[in-house]
Amino acid sequence: MKKFLKISFIVVVVILFALVLRYFYQANNRPAEAFQTEKPFYTSISNKVVATGSLNPEEEIELKPQISGIVNEIIVEEGDLVQKGDLIAKIRIVPNEQSLNSASSRLNSAKLTYENAKTIYDRNKTLFDKGVISEQDFENNKLSFEQAKESLDQARNDYQIIKKGSISGGSEANTNIVAQISGTVLEIPVRIGDQVIQSNNFNAGTTIATIANMGKMIFEGTVDESEVGKLKEGEPIDVIIGALDEKKLPSKLNFIAPKGISDAAGAVQFTIKSDVEVDPGINIRAGYSANAEINIASKDSIFSIRESLVQFDRISEKPFVEVKQADGTFKKQNVKLGISDGINVEIQEGLNSDDEIKVWNKVSEQS
Repeated sequence: MKKFLKISFIVVVVILFALVLRYFYQANNRPAEAFQTEKPFYTSISNKVVATGSLNPEEEIELKPQISGIVNEIIVEEGDLVQKGDLIAKIRIVPNEQSLNSASSRLNSAKLTYENAKTIYDRNKTLFDKGVISEQDFENNKLSFEQAKESLDQARNDYQIIKKGSISGGSEANTNIVAQISGTVLEIPVRIGDQVIQSNNFNAGTTIATIANMGKMIFEGTVDESEVGKLKEGEPIDVIIGALDEKKLPSKLNFIAPKGISDAAGAVQFTIKSDVEVDPGINIRAGYSANAEINIASKDSIFSIRESLVQFDRISEKPFVEVKQADGTFKKQNVKLGISDGINVEIQEGLNSDDEIKVWNKVSEQS
């Protein structure tokens, strides 16, 4: 029995040894995997920074009422062209009953005080003319009369303002909403019958209409913190509007925010602004989405390869490519890179024009 087990063990070992020899034989005789190759070439490369944003009017104002009331009439519609001073809407005053009653009471009281002061003034003037009272007493009485008259005028004005929105005879100054600039009516967020609130220190007020000068537009967008250091104010940029079939508008960068803002993903973005030259024949609308292309560097006819051929060492993080040798194998070759547009990259050192570079992620179809 022991002899049988010993023989069986020897047989198994021999079979396993034979299988191992066969595996290594087949591995050594397997043809080498062939990869596609590409050669360097000459091309033009532009390094650009792209900012996403929108196109907005440089001059845009919101018209707000100087008094609270009800929208009685709207003269214009959204999209209309208006001139400075044109009538936009009319407000009807709805006075507060309590305030109106208080103002009326103050007015009646001021009338009584004035009438009493006038009676005393007229009597004392007669006495003064006859030399019965002194000039000092008459002057004091005259002062009281003039103060009573001033209080009456003030009470009457307060009553008119609460009732009609302004002093009698000038109500249109407050109840009429007029355009403060020439431009296009972008938005009318209220309708006839809506209640509006005046603008004051405690309330921004109700917007009656928004007007903008569409002839002066600005691009406002954001760029990543890794690229903002490459920008300089005054540089020309191209603003591309997708809604107008990728129409390019010339522009000039005039503002780079000194402080960045973190977005939802945690990336820091910096706001940039530029003045946009708008052709009068182009129908521009406020709020168009747009991209701005800022050309950072540009070179013509430079020695380049496709950027996808470049690999990076895991330890040193230096760039390299694999160059095909005479025996069909590939050798690691360090390279020095220049500018890139994301597709092609400049090769400053490390390659010759006849070198065949391994497309490391694409096996040849002939293999």
